[in-house]
Amino acid sequence: MNFLSRRDFLKISGLALGGLAFSPFLPGLTDFDDSFVVRIGTANMPVRKEPSDESRIELSRYRDELVHVYGEVTAAEPKHNPVWYRVWGGYLHRGRLHRVRTVYQEPVKSVPAGTRLIADISVPFTNPWRYSKLAGWQILSPPLYYGSVHFIEAVEQGPPMADYDGPWYRIFDELDSNVAYYAPAIHMRALPADMLSPISPEVPYQDKLIEINLATQMLYAYEYGSLVFQTNISSGVPGDPTGGSGIPTTTPTGKFTIVDKVPAKHMGYSYFGEQTTGNILADVDNYVLPGVPWTSFFTAQGHAFHGTYWHENFGSPMSHGCINMRTDESNWLFRWSSPAPIAPTTERVATRALGTQVEIHY
Repeated sequence: MNFLSRRDFLKISGLALGGLAFSPFLPGLTDFDDSFVVRIGTANMPVRKEPSDESRIELSRYRDELVHVYGEVTAAEPKHNPVWYRVWGGYLHRGRLHRVRTVYQEPVKSVPAGTRLIADISVPFTNPWRYSKLAGWQILSPPLYYGSVHFIEAVEQGPPMADYDGPWYRIFDELDSNVAYYAPAIHMRALPADMLSPISPEVPYQDKLIEINLATQMLYAYEYGSLVFQTNISSGVPGDPTGGSGIPTTTPTGKFTIVDKVPAKHMGYSYFGEQTTGNILADVDNYVLPGVPWTSFFTAQGHAFHGTYWHENFGSPMSHGCINMRTDESNWLFRWSSPAPIAPTTERVATRALGTQVEIHY
């Protein structure tokens, strides 16, 4: 069995592209880069003749296809996210696209005993493998996607039948902790320590506030009543598809606090079919989402702020109740809010009622 099919190799080889999404506090990142690639983040997307949902469909692209972008157009619609990308054959709306990069990494030589490293995926996607005595080596699905964050607990050899014979990282996953899985070390970036360093820790927790306006899909962060950060987000899709038997997908309103946080969270279902505690799924049509980054919980049911590697449709409800954020912005919130980040851990960081205040309203 090959590690990469010829089709997959052609997808990812030679791609070098610019990376971070829009942030109002990172000026210059919205300037168009004429050499970037996006991953299709949903089952299929129409390529339209013109940048409009009313325009004729020229062809379709399917989940995990990588598409070169040649230009960017700001159209009249949709108002919350009017950006379209010019691609071969026409235009793609950016809402369900995932901007990716291909950056191969120098593997770390070892992980100190009793610790875990935090690493993110630095290629568009990579298929993890697992080993069991019953089935031997198997490729897992879905892949691990660019920007997802994972706990690395060892550097080992991987599947002997894979075309890649370099070092592999053994990944710890709290939902699949009984059976480890592995990914090529060159596909994962060990994150620098400053991605866990607190932001403005001198400000008391009671003098920080996170405000969410569900009507405008905006997040505001305050210190001593003064605005220090703002961005648009994607909250839960209004409704209750469970018919009252489960947790509604509507994001709850009211006053909360950050109750705990973890740098990487497996949401939805595990690779082996286990459901997450709380049944808060991160996205409407993705049910296995390992490595959801920079997760800050604000309810006991599992509602959280977290990074998002499966869409770029901020400004519109997209989730099953959580607050979807751009990954770099969720890292900022993770570091800024109380409790302060600590050394890499797979355990939630309890606040003992000292968490940052959260107010959610329409």
